[in-house]
Amino acid sequence: MNGAGEPLAELRDLRVEVDGRAIVDGVTLRALPGKVVALVGASGSGKTTTGLALLGEFPRGAHVTGDVRRATGTGALGGGPVSGGPVGYVPQHPAAVLNPARRVSALLTDIARAQVSHLPRPQRRAAARERVLRALAEAQLPCAEVVLKRYPHQLSGGQQQRVVLAQALLLGARIVVADEPTTGQDALTKSRVVEQLASVAARGIAVVLLSHDLDVVRALADEVIVMRAGRVVESGPPERVLLAPRHPWTRELLSEQPEFRAPEGAGGRPVLEIHGLTARHRDAEVLLMPELDLRTGECLAVIGRSGSGKTTLARCLAGLHRDHDGEILLEGTPLPRSLRVRSRAQLAAVQYVFQDPRAAFDEHRPVLHQVARTAVRLRGCDPAAAEQEALTTLAGLGLGEDLIRRRPGLLSGGELQRAALARALLARPRVLVCDEITSGLDGVTRRGILDLLTALLHDRDDLSLVLITHDLDTAALAHRIAVLDAGELVEQGPARRVLTAPRHPFTRSLMETSRRLPTPAREAGQESPTV
Repeated sequence: MNGAGEPLAELRDLRVEVDGRAIVDGVTLRALPGKVVALVGASGSGKTTTGLALLGEFPRGAHVTGDVRRATGTGALGGGPVSGGPVGYVPQHPAAVLNPARRVSALLTDIARAQVSHLPRPQRRAAARERVLRALAEAQLPCAEVVLKRYPHQLSGGQQQRVVLAQALLLGARIVVADEPTTGQDALTKSRVVEQLASVAARGIAVVLLSHDLDVVRALADEVIVMRAGRVVESGPPERVLLAPRHPWTRELLSEQPEFRAPEGAGGRPVLEIHGLTARHRDAEVLLMPELDLRTGECLAVIGRSGSGKTTLARCLAGLHRDHDGEILLEGTPLPRSLRVRSRAQLAAVQYVFQDPRAAFDEHRPVLHQVARTAVRLRGCDPAAAEQEALTTLAGLGLGEDLIRRRPGLLSGGELQRAALARALLARPRVLVCDEITSGLDGVTRRGILDLLTALLHDRDDLSLVLITHDLDTAALAHRIAVLDAGELVEQGPARRVLTAPRHPFTRSLMETSRRLPTPAREAGQESPTV
């Protein structure tokens, strides 16, 4: 970290309290030009709150002490806006900060126009366009002309993320806070994210990386800060912290992932059957699925790169994507395309857990109320009995009563993901569709969720599971794996066989890519840490 110059921003002894509980306690952080500092820790450890402090943003009603220093000014964190240069924030789920009603060109051009207003009017349009295209190139977003014509919902998660980064670069951000930038990304997209953030740092921009992905941290970080329960328990260069951790919590966080062994095939009868499924987005076909089934007690993992049609398949099963042909049968009975016309029993039978749990909760009502309501609405439970069942289920997922009586905005992404899983389980579904539900979780929490899903399949003979995932360790939990490429089912079979002896060229390339992650050197003569 030496020789990087004066910090572009610095947090000193940051403490953030909400309802008398410290969610960040005594954190100090320096953002240096051209350097990447990575914050790692379990869900709820305070990483996002610390990152957002660089923007001067805090949870509603928070009591804040400490200060922040930026290259252009200093501000006390407890007393109003913090002065200083612009800080860009790339959230874990970028769609939440992009206006869905405006094309990408409009979102970026509005920023660029304000920066060329000093030019003569005839020159402004061309100058703004040049700035937009340059920002997209710096964010490493190819096919810029095509992307500019689209709305945010027509982009993949990786493309949305790079559009948000382009916005930050257009605004002249000297610091970029990247919050779980590889969540839900396949190995190829993940490698591009590493290259993209390395390129940003190479331009002298400070990067604050909030991540559970230790491979990405190893590839990028100049400094690693390990957090637990709002406090820093360890910090230092990655080659020391990640290879020779000193704190017991760091060692637990970095402990080897268990080897999930694919179980033998389930022999139950089909609970879900797909025949001739063709799904569209507007006029484009995005999914072709001639035949696929899911058997009682079985776990089916659906894998493929970003944009391969995995989530579209999941949404078709759940009645959230109506524009499709073909049949989806639940125990031999056709399921209506739209959940709006499905019966209460059909709604309970197929439950969907979203990748972005924050978008699936009402921000104005306590989490416990929303979880319990599932049992009331879909099973006709008494409200008091439903609340008690919700408390028990949430406690089993590691969520205490004091936490779940709060509104969703006061829970971390990982905590809210577990609440979303509990809500789905209260419907007592026959089919549980999980869309990348472990991708934004730390290793400890991830192992807990996967252990829970494994136990559920073991304990409930009437439950089947569809896992949408990029993570091959997670896919190894399944009885069978289905592989999608560009919307087509290219291979399916027993998990053990697909993972160890893939037959299709795409599957083989997917397995090969997952084994390596590039570690770009961001300075001449500087070697990146080896992954």
